[in-house]
Amino acid sequence: MKDNIKPTLVLTVICLIASLLLVFAHELTKENIAKQKELRFSTSVEALFGKTDSRLLDSNFGFDGVEAIAVTSDGKTAIQVITDGYSKEGINVLIGIDENGAVSGIEFVSLGETPGLGSKVRDQEDFREQFYGDTASPVELDAISGATFSSKGMEKAVETALDVYNQNKEAILNG
Repeated sequence: MKDNIKPTLVLTVICLIASLLLVFAHELTKENIAKQKELRFSTSVEALFGKTDSRLLDSNFGFDGVEAIAVTSDGKTAIQVITDGYSKEGINVLIGIDENGAVSGIEFVSLGETPGLGSKVRDQEDFREQFYGDTASPVELDAISGATFSSKGMEKAVETALDVYNQNKEAILNG
């Protein structure tokens, strides 16, 4: 009987120590991870609108996939959307909306799509520019051949950003 309990006890102690180490590592690194996310976001906002002051809203207004919303002092809005392309949650973009409510820019925070195929949604500027000027969904899409899922993911990201902006414009701008 003792021979059966000893291995169980040893494994339990090992699992407990490993769990405590994981909790400690998480607590030690969570602030740095949050700072890096915030830095990536602010860098992307700056790439969209240039050097400007912005305030981050603490609501996604109930929209799935909306990670963050920032408003600049001159009334421009940046909405971070994460959506599926070919890979699950592979498209993480910042959609810039000007003071007139039109898409004015798209900046990639990260892209987990297939290099050479799905990554064309980022690499081909004319693909991104087809969304510029759109003010409401649905948007027109001229998909990239061979990157249909990624193209549709970008379409969904832009439509989500426009929907959240149009349905909550006053709350977003008056924050």
